[in-house]
Amino acid sequence: MIKVLFVCLGNICRSPMAEAVFQEMVNQAGLSQQIMADSAGTGDWHVGEHAHHGTLNVLKRHNIPYNGRARHVQPRDLTDFDYVLAMDRSHLAYLERHTKGANTEVALFLSYAKQAGLLTETEVPDPYYDGKFNETYDLVVTGSRAFLDYLRRKHQL
Repeated sequence: MIKVLFVCLGNICRSPMAEAVFQEMVNQAGLSQQIMADSAGTGDWHVGEHAHHGTLNVLKRHNIPYNGRARHVQPRDLTDFDYVLAMDRSHLAYLERHTKGANTEVALFLSYAKQAGLLTETEVPDPYYDGKFNETYDLVVTGSRAFLDYLRRKHQL
């Protein structure tokens, strides 16, 4: 089982959106027995909360289910997951400080889409502050497609 963890700041906007979109793509591709997704935040102030209503609304409009609750990144996540994907550079720096010696691939989520020539952006902006959940969704969809393509090639799925 390939385990993927998406990470943002509070785990209520970007990372749960990426988890839900990516898992939906995995399910539609018939790969749910080979790949699973989760999400977490580098901060702990939203632990136990539902995703932000903006995230839930955009997912609902696209018929993508999500009922997870915010959680904080745990030390075991950084060894239990095969891929830990950060939404922006501040999260990447946090993860890199905590994964020294781990056999986990830690990267910016959008780096796979950038490498594939699909995007020029490398970070997913936080819609918590500007309300741009639709724009975030578009980036997450492109990033998820690129990352799933990467996994299919790398793991021959």
